[in-house]
Amino acid sequence: MAARFANWDDVVAFACALPDVEMASFYGTPCPKVNGKAFVSPGREAGSFHVMCPHEEKEVLLETDPDSFWQTPHYEGWPGLLVRYGSHDPGRIADVIRRAWWDRAKKAQRTAFGARP
Repeated sequence: MAARFANWDDVVAFACALPDVEMASFYGTPCPKVNGKAFVSPGREAGSFHVMCPHEEKEVLLETDPDSFWQTPHYEGWPGLLVRYGSHDPGRIADVIRRAWWDRAKKAQRTAFGARP
């Protein structure tokens, strides 16, 4: 069954199923990390979570799917954005999370995983 990303627990379950992910503190909150680097977090806004994302991709996501991806002034200029729970396109959300993991993975982990999603 595909992830629905209806809440933080769904995001954590999906993220922790990726290779070499462990839960560790990130700004005082347990978050999925690979190689000690967080790639998703609960965020600062109700109804959303935060995912790391390169600036170029962030702009595309914000422009092409503002119902799912958004930011507040707190996240402007930061390589990450907010994702609303219950997005209409959970497959796209899954790919964004996988890319965030891939971007923080070591070369050997990337090789074992395959091409960047």
